[in-house]
Amino acid sequence: MRCLFCNQEVKGRSDKKFCDNNCKSAWHNKREDLKEAEIKKINKVLRRNRSILRFCSPQGKTTVKRSFLVNKGFDFKFHTQLYTTKNNNTYCLCYDYGYLLLDEDKVLIIQKQDYM
Repeated sequence: MRCLFCNQEVKGRSDKKFCDNNCKSAWHNKREDLKEAEIKKINKVLRRNRSILRFCSPQGKTTVKRSFLVNKGFDFKFHTQLYTTKNNNTYCLCYDYGYLLLDEDKVLIIQKQDYM
């Protein structure tokens, strides 16, 4: 059996996967780093989306063209939650800002209120 981290021969029990505690820790840390990198990548997109919504709607509510958001780097695939109103409108939220697709090229941007 070879160590999963450094590939050296493992001595001891037959089910042992690492040559020592340092390799065991390093292997687990590397796995966690890969998971964290993916989370950081997603959070970066979410923060950029929120920043774009905030930039476009400093007063808390406005309508813009979808193409304008795309040109700013907005990614419509990422949001933090969905909110459906009593009128059955579903807003995609990026933290405290949200948007509603009105038609092919118009987007209503809102800032989430406490009553939402």
